[in-house]
Amino acid sequence: METTEKKKPEVAALDWTPELEELRFRRKVAEGLGGPESIAYQHSKGKLTARERLDLLLDEDSFREIGKIAGKGKYNKDGDLESFTPSNSIAGTGRIEGRKLIVTSDDFTIRAGSSESAVPEKWVYAERMAHEMEMPLIRLVDTAGGSVKDLEKNQGTKIPGYPMWSNVSLLGRVPVVGVALGACAGLGALRVGLAHFSVMVKDMSQVFAAGPPVVKQGLNQDVTKDELGGWQVHTRMSGVVNNEAVDEADAFRQVRQFLSYMPRNVWEVPERKFTDDDPWRVNEELNSIIPKDRRKIYKPRKILETVFDKGSIFEIARTFGGSTITCLARLNGYTVGVMASDPIVMGGALTLQSARKMERFVDLCDTFHIPIINFVDQPGVMTGLEAERNGTMGAAMRAIAAIEQAQTPWCSIIVRRAFGVGGGAHGPKQGPEGRSLNHRFAWPSARWGSVPIEGGVAASYKKEIAAAEDPIARREELESYYHKLASPFRTAEKFGVVDIIEPSETRAVLSDWVEDAYELTKRHVGLRCRTMR
Repeated sequence: METTEKKKPEVAALDWTPELEELRFRRKVAEGLGGPESIAYQHSKGKLTARERLDLLLDEDSFREIGKIAGKGKYNKDGDLESFTPSNSIAGTGRIEGRKLIVTSDDFTIRAGSSESAVPEKWVYAERMAHEMEMPLIRLVDTAGGSVKDLEKNQGTKIPGYPMWSNVSLLGRVPVVGVALGACAGLGALRVGLAHFSVMVKDMSQVFAAGPPVVKQGLNQDVTKDELGGWQVHTRMSGVVNNEAVDEADAFRQVRQFLSYMPRNVWEVPERKFTDDDPWRVNEELNSIIPKDRRKIYKPRKILETVFDKGSIFEIARTFGGSTITCLARLNGYTVGVMASDPIVMGGALTLQSARKMERFVDLCDTFHIPIINFVDQPGVMTGLEAERNGTMGAAMRAIAAIEQAQTPWCSIIVRRAFGVGGGAHGPKQGPEGRSLNHRFAWPSARWGSVPIEGGVAASYKKEIAAAEDPIARREELESYYHKLASPFRTAEKFGVVDIIEPSETRAVLSDWVEDAYELTKRHVGLRCRTMR
């Protein structure tokens, strides 16, 4: 790594010229990162430098750096600066669509972005600044984690952790985004995942507690970085990271889009962005989107694209817990959180993964006062040996608790099924104050109950069906009888649902509701306090 040596002044100056020259020298070295060779190596890996990333992410010329001259100076015997190595953590304020935020960017060209070589007080201060100034935080993470060599440099070690790092408290106050842009180990993994939205670049970034050498030493397992913590591991299996990106530009596009739905902090509500999409638009195609044959499926994303403002849907964690869709969208310009069952994946059942996904999404929306709309087609909590052994019911309980603890306005549209514990989790029944409206509408295609009719008939009439002259005919006869009893119109007669609506009316019904929902959220801003779950 190259550092620029400082020329020694020949004679003592009578003004502040030497100090100004030293300041400019330190700034110039900081702008040069780890030097030409290290920058060339970074580019050879198809990666942008820390400063190039800031230029791509933020509004043009909006970045104002803090701690630019933090780093390590080398001094001669007279105490004069000879050379300077900047901190490998760049921090400051910037703007996205004119809105101010805090951003930190790891510089891999200096000590591989090692967190212990970053002058940690600097990036911790940046996060504390986001906490104190109540503005969003973005972490661009590209760090190899700590290094055993730091013990020699520091002539000692320390107990892990940063006492002044208010990482969890931040999550209750301002939007936090983590972006994995390389191998993010240990603290780097924490900085990516401990966020409201996280994204990692495919085939470039990895996230893990410790890298392959440590795994080999401790567990004698031979794994590559991608096998251990690549994008397929964390966006599909673990759920530690929300989204994947095809490249850095795509990752930053997703960050900008996510933040466009967020308020500056929890003491505000999301900004309304006016649209020319008619809120009362009628969508006749929705009247036939649910197949009459209950064994046939449909594409739920088509429903969402039709109901919400055109081009406004931003999906979160699409490839994790796929039986439940979670996304941010706009309705008549208002930000809303949207959930929908996806019968294409596991029949739409509430699985371990989808329950964890639902819990986290509900918390996100409730934290930032975003009303939730749930499109329900829920056959129930996933059952079977694997589901029971993995604790799926426990995850479902936590999801239900998140729903009941949420104070944000909620509206459910039951489009097809709502059965069992999973079906009952379509919306809050009591809410944190014991008085939730449980505001819900249904399409004529909706059916609900403790168990699906087909399964219930098979269980309750097992012997009778087996003894019948024509078992199939008898089973179908019983199913037909019970389906008539389960008609949503019978429930509506008893006001068990607010109304049965034509699917084509859904956008208009929700547009009318969301206006009132925002009048309510404006009076309920601030920190959320949740009980045990």
